[in-house]
Amino acid sequence: MKFLLDWRILFCSAPHDMEGEAKMLRKVTTKQLRQQKKDREPIAMITAYDYPSAKIADEAGVDIILVGDSVGTTVLGYDSTIPVTIEDILHHTKAVTRGAKRSLVVADLPFATAHLSQDEVLRSATRLMQEGGAYGVKVEGNSGLTSKINSLTTAGIPVMGHIGLTPQSVNQLGGYAYQGKDRDTAKRLLDEAVRIEQAGAFALVLECVPEELGKLITETISIPTIGIGSGKLCDGQVLVFHDLLNFGAAFHPSFVKVYSDLSKIIHEAVRTYVKEVKEKQFPEEKHVRHITEETFDSLYGGHSKHHEAH
Repeated sequence: MKFLLDWRILFCSAPHDMEGEAKMLRKVTTKQLRQQKKDREPIAMITAYDYPSAKIADEAGVDIILVGDSVGTTVLGYDSTIPVTIEDILHHTKAVTRGAKRSLVVADLPFATAHLSQDEVLRSATRLMQEGGAYGVKVEGNSGLTSKINSLTTAGIPVMGHIGLTPQSVNQLGGYAYQGKDRDTAKRLLDEAVRIEQAGAFALVLECVPEELGKLITETISIPTIGIGSGKLCDGQVLVFHDLLNFGAAFHPSFVKVYSDLSKIIHEAVRTYVKEVKEKQFPEEKHVRHITEETFDSLYGGHSKHHEAH
């Protein structure tokens, strides 16, 4: 009876803690993201490409993990995202979904994929979900892709849109620059956002647009907006895992905040390792295992006899 009473006291004394833990364990859904927009609870999104980074992001409470085609420039060493293939995205999506238990995982449709026939777009998106385990896909581009977005959502594939600075179109745009700075382009982006929402997208990434335009689009459409370089008034924010940790990143855009300098930490660790190997300080005795002297002698003796026989 005393045990039962103590358990009830413990249970009733910390309802908010248990509610918070339950929320952290609950799988993120598009319904939850819409509710977060309604409640003005900011959405945290991270772009990640492998199991350990996805696991860390997931355990830290990230709402959405994007397997972005930026893997090309961040991990694969390309000069742009254009060389990234559907096979590349699929490979990294599989790793991310193995690490993410709670976060909603979205995979990028790489360069030109969304501009192929509807059958080919559907086939690529289906692979990312069936084989890769993604929750949905991100389609980068303007409202000219609304028919493709509608086709995907009709097939049951959640779609995240992406407008503003679209890296897949960097050659056409003439470089990486802010979009929507004048009335005409700002109006075009606003119209595109509305059309993408109407096509059935569940969220929209706004990359490198002025904060005022980000605010207007966020207030105009009912689906969540995720900003990157688009100010603090979007419904959420996204940064690349490697950028926010300065993990091998050679360049940081002005909108990136570095939360920890892992490159410095890792560089010093590897340099120390090399030094200790060269100076025979590693491995130490605690890193070594031994066999018995009797076993060693039997091996050594057998080896000697073998040579004597020849």
